[in-house]
Amino acid sequence: MIDTRDTKTEQGGILGWFSSTLGQILISLFVPIMTFLVLWQGYLFLQRAQAPQIVQVLVAIIWGVGGVALLYVVANWLVLKLPKAWSKRLQPFVFVGPAVAIMGWFLAIPVFRSLVASFQDRLGQEWVGFDNFVFAFTDPRMLETFRNNLLWVVFGTFFSVAFGLLIAVLADRSRAEVIYKSIIFTPMAISFVGAGVIWKFIYTYKGIGVNIQEIGLLNAIVTGLGGTPQPWLNMPPWNNFFLIVIMVWLQTGYAMVILSSAIKGVPAELLEAARIDGASEVRAFFNITIPYIKGTIITVVTTIVIFSLKTFDIVRVMTGGNNGTNVIANEFYLQSFTYTHKGRASAIAIVLLILVSPVIIHNLRQFNKDRKGF
Repeated sequence: MIDTRDTKTEQGGILGWFSSTLGQILISLFVPIMTFLVLWQGYLFLQRAQAPQIVQVLVAIIWGVGGVALLYVVANWLVLKLPKAWSKRLQPFVFVGPAVAIMGWFLAIPVFRSLVASFQDRLGQEWVGFDNFVFAFTDPRMLETFRNNLLWVVFGTFFSVAFGLLIAVLADRSRAEVIYKSIIFTPMAISFVGAGVIWKFIYTYKGIGVNIQEIGLLNAIVTGLGGTPQPWLNMPPWNNFFLIVIMVWLQTGYAMVILSSAIKGVPAELLEAARIDGASEVRAFFNITIPYIKGTIITVVTTIVIFSLKTFDIVRVMTGGNNGTNVIANEFYLQSFTYTHKGRASAIAIVLLILVSPVIIHNLRQFNKDRKGF
């Protein structure tokens, strides 16, 4: 006679293991691992196959999309076979598994490799301790990059959020709201490189001489008004502010859209009550609207701060980091690809990660706080 109590105990132990944190993690990793192995073997088969390239591409697309979909269906089917309580707990982890694997492969592993390389020499052959970090925090050029990034964070973030908030409030009261917002948001459709090229023509300086005609928009306006053309991008430290203008031009639309959506969520009853009590529009805005959308403002600010810390494209296209405009990301590029110093480049990358991390952590905590409050 079979002891059903032992069987139930064994089943309970298995289900308990599956519902544990370790079990959930392993299950979430099982799907992407199997996906990778199956798809990898399929791609190896396609490489060995003697077929036209167009056929290989089509089969690869069908194999990749179909294979992933099939594995998801199978994994989901297996999870649904479990008792309802465990199925409900485990099902989300099956679908989050690929994200965990991708984050690990493309984020965690590179960060670890960069951390190791930051303690090595330029060729990655000898250990040099903290020499690369000493360089990152003492070299005059690096100190210049920290100063410039601070300017980007403070002024770029402030003006982007301030203009975005101002336009969101004013456009919300206009009948042509859609038109105004579309115009302000259009720069967001342009890449940072494209924006750099556009503004480089605006700041272009030909110099002073006989029969020299300025083609830069800004200098053309200056000369048209009887002034003297200026080398705008060769005037430290003001050239940093001229570059920051480009980021403000790009990010104002983003801030406007997000903040406008939050402003529309402010209860009309609160504003109407404030007006009845005699509060002016300005006072109602600062005492009611701003506190109500504080969480959204913090999210927008932290997002633009991260953009400011990571800024690279604009500086690279406009000045290449010369004339006192260098930033951390551009210095990383120079150390890695121009000076071929792997150790210093990795140390700079780690420093940039350290600078960005507190902003991200604060943003996540704020998000979790708002979620709990909701």
